[in-house]
Amino acid sequence: MKVLVTGGAGYIGSITATALQQAGHTPVLLDSLVNGEQAFTEGRIFYQGDIADRPLLRRIVAEHPEIEACVHMAALTIVPDSIARPYAYYQNNVAKSLELFDEITRLGCTRLLFSSSAAVYGPAPDFEVYEDHLLAPSSPYGRTKLMIEQMLADLAASTDLRAVVLRYFNPIGSDPQLRSGVYAGIPSHVLGQLVRTVLGEQDTFTLTGTDLPTRDGTGLRDYVHVWDLARAHVRALERFDAALEAADSEHLVLNVGTGQGVTVRELHAAVERVSGVSVPVVTAPPRPGDAVGAFANVDRAAELLGWRAELSLEDGIASSLAWARQRNQVLKR
Repeated sequence: MKVLVTGGAGYIGSITATALQQAGHTPVLLDSLVNGEQAFTEGRIFYQGDIADRPLLRRIVAEHPEIEACVHMAALTIVPDSIARPYAYYQNNVAKSLELFDEITRLGCTRLLFSSSAAVYGPAPDFEVYEDHLLAPSSPYGRTKLMIEQMLADLAASTDLRAVVLRYFNPIGSDPQLRSGVYAGIPSHVLGQLVRTVLGEQDTFTLTGTDLPTRDGTGLRDYVHVWDLARAHVRALERFDAALEAADSEHLVLNVGTGQGVTVRELHAAVERVSGVSVPVVTAPPRPGDAVGAFANVDRAAELLGWRAELSLEDGIASSLAWARQRNQVLKR
């Protein structure tokens, strides 16, 4: 099938496009390149522009009338940045998404696969979260994702649009053949900071939050290899109609993670094992908006999509290290 992928020049979008191609599908990428990378679009159908540009959306569908679905990944995604710039996050993530949904529905593209986040969840006493867990995001970023989910539920109830929502946990790693990966020179996420320290690009790793209510006092996350995550998108598209029918709904939410929680101290130790390098640590208070953490219950995705993560934490770390060594060559920097 032919699939419109918004944010298709980004980290997860570009790798999902690769997974779609390997499964025999054709991605059509739409990206403003405000955050995405031109290098990740090479050899692919690509339109540079804004997701709220209705004339551009009409042009894309006119030139590719075979488009059967839209994967909506375009978003601003950094939690501390969302606290500093909430207007930008609500405008870009929420308001522009509404324009996109309305226009693609008018154009007859009524299958929508949305990239949501575990950031929508509230605290979980045992850290495991099901899709019906308390929704209480702790940052503007998380609230934008929840608002979009709520918009999709309302639109699915009253229009022809149907939606499958994938709540990502914490993606790590890169494309298996190192064609794309994390493009930020100084990534804000934990593994990116650990990798920079391994490679000598910074002297120490700053561990934020050491007295949290976890088994070792540090934040807990579910680290899912981005290639597994990309495969989940392919499976969700291929089983889109069947999954909604099985759920007896026009709007379906699925967790995509490994089902395992890893603390920051455990991640630090794993990075040292995989890299063979000692990583010096300094501690600091938690960052504003950071949640204690959670891990996914993925039974619903296994039942409705036949999908579970297959790659390990160590696979993701090795992939991240390999990409970091290759990144500047791929991006021509």
